[in-house]
Amino acid sequence: MHVGKTVFAQVMDFIPMHEFHRCVHRYDGSYKVQSFSCWDHFLCMAFAQLTYRESLRDIEVCLRTQQSKLYHMGLRSTVSRSTLSYANTTRTWRIYADFAQVLIATAKELYRDDELGVELTNTVYALDSTTIDLCLSLFPWAHFRTHKAGVKLHTLLNLRGNIPSFLRISEGIVHDVNILDTVVPEPGSVYVMDRAYVDFERLHTLTQVFAYFVTRAKTNLQFKRLYSHTVDKTLGTLCDQTIQLTGFYSAQHYPDKLRRIKHHDAQTDKTFVFLTNNFLLPSPTIAQLYKCRWQIELFFKWMKQHLRIKAFYGTSENAVKTQIWIAVSVYALIAIIKKRLKLDHSLYTILQILSISLFEKEPLPQALTSIEPHTDNFSPDNQMNLFTL
Repeated sequence: MHVGKTVFAQVMDFIPMHEFHRCVHRYDGSYKVQSFSCWDHFLCMAFAQLTYRESLRDIEVCLRTQQSKLYHMGLRSTVSRSTLSYANTTRTWRIYADFAQVLIATAKELYRDDELGVELTNTVYALDSTTIDLCLSLFPWAHFRTHKAGVKLHTLLNLRGNIPSFLRISEGIVHDVNILDTVVPEPGSVYVMDRAYVDFERLHTLTQVFAYFVTRAKTNLQFKRLYSHTVDKTLGTLCDQTIQLTGFYSAQHYPDKLRRIKHHDAQTDKTFVFLTNNFLLPSPTIAQLYKCRWQIELFFKWMKQHLRIKAFYGTSENAVKTQIWIAVSVYALIAIIKKRLKLDHSLYTILQILSISLFEKEPLPQALTSIEPHTDNFSPDNQMNLFTL
């Protein structure tokens, strides 16, 4: 019988403590803190994410029923909902945002050589946002609609491993295209975006730093065709053109040439028109890159379904951002554990196993790998066959 650390403590062992303390020190997170430290705060919120707790009272009750095990989980303070609520409101969310970036950098390095699904050596990012609806009377600071509040989670997702490289939490009223001003482009990388990010002045900035973009053209795009390239229509490409923008403002903001590709997807029976500044990749590859953008939609769906970012433990802006950033940290932490332990299970499976075994004292690799094989065609030995002749 294993009498060592709990599963929860073993999960937290993957966290670089010196980096966490550096983030706390950067924002004076320990100033006048006597008992409930930033680390205790992070552990409680991470526990809530891993076990999908519904409220602060829920967190308090679950942890207090396991009082004898809290010390072995790393918690050095008594957990109460009032203390946790005060910490969510007063301790700056920037501590946990910076620490999430540390875990993201670690996960990005681990997944650097993962398959992309497209024969390409460049780093490929998908840029998009998701809106989290909130109650206007409880969250009046989160401006969105006249009768509804909300926040947006803007994400730049590295498609190798689906690791978020950049995240920004804003009010719901902020338009997606404004986030391009805060993204630092990497030369040689490919940025895949939908039509909400078509702003030629900002897209030209990507071209100037030798980064590539793939997006969809708007229906009112004004351009002139300079020449057409030979295409293989059996692969779905209807046309591959080099164009020049002719709109009054668009021509000023993007004076360089662009590539316009019209592609028909046989699976959905839909036709798409893509714009890109990459003239080297084959046109079917451009279409495949845009199809990979769907991974960021799956990422948002996974986060909303399996982590606690739709209902919040506090109503202040600081509490909301703290909870979201710790949820992102938990996502990156699970991804790190999956890679370092060389697990074949999905992140969902790992999260479900952890949710019911955090208090167990069992080696983490054993806890995450001891799954009985699933048999679909199981039948009891005493079950008679109705159609036996």
